[in-house]
Amino acid sequence: MSGFLTGIGVGPGDPDLITLKAVKRLQAADLVCYPAPEVGQSLARRIAAPHIPHGLEEYAIRMPMVASRFPAAKVYDEAALHIGGALEAGRNVVVLCEGDPFFYGSFMYLYERLAKTHPVEVVPGISSPMASAAALGAPLVSRNDVLTVLPAPLEDEELRRRIELADGVVIMKIGRHFRRIHALLTELGHAGAARYIEHATMQNQRCLDLNQVDPETVPYFSMILLHKRGEAFLEGSEL
Repeated sequence: MSGFLTGIGVGPGDPDLITLKAVKRLQAADLVCYPAPEVGQSLARRIAAPHIPHGLEEYAIRMPMVASRFPAAKVYDEAALHIGGALEAGRNVVVLCEGDPFFYGSFMYLYERLAKTHPVEVVPGISSPMASAAALGAPLVSRNDVLTVLPAPLEDEELRRRIELADGVVIMKIGRHFRRIHALLTELGHAGAARYIEHATMQNQRCLDLNQVDPETVPYFSMILLHKRGEAFLEGSEL
């Protein structure tokens, strides 16, 4: 009889933001798996560490940091075989995922490989845009506004087109793209209503005005939030 596979979102960084359901599934697991860099610690594992039972068997899915999807696909294939073997042995497996499993989450790639042959549950997690908005005290959208989530690596023209159509914007995965994103928002006249945050909810969280950010130090885990009526909000006007 197959074991049960659960993908849990561990949230944006603060261990206290993991849901009660995720903790229950983790504490009932026979094996916990998590993505990790080729060398070093797993962020997902570090977030969940206070909730991992002592002595629980662990399996790190070591991910090469490459632009091509093919080496990563091979890693997920191998991880699915390892996890599938545990499930076929009747063991319950939990896979940790930063943020939410189905919002740019790594678990979705295991889900597509295992959900057809094994029982799978997905436990949602708090995603970084929501955590960032709370930390900044900056609403994402209100009333009938449209929220658009954009990956920073998109080309400038595509970013410009989508920003112009949206009421609220989340730009994720900033990293080395900060300089051109800042220039684009300035060109569009929205830099004053934009807010920057890095490492949201973690101990090293920083919230800065765009003009205070050093482009050379912007980490991958950073984002810019823009509400086009945000300046009115800052002035105390109604959204």
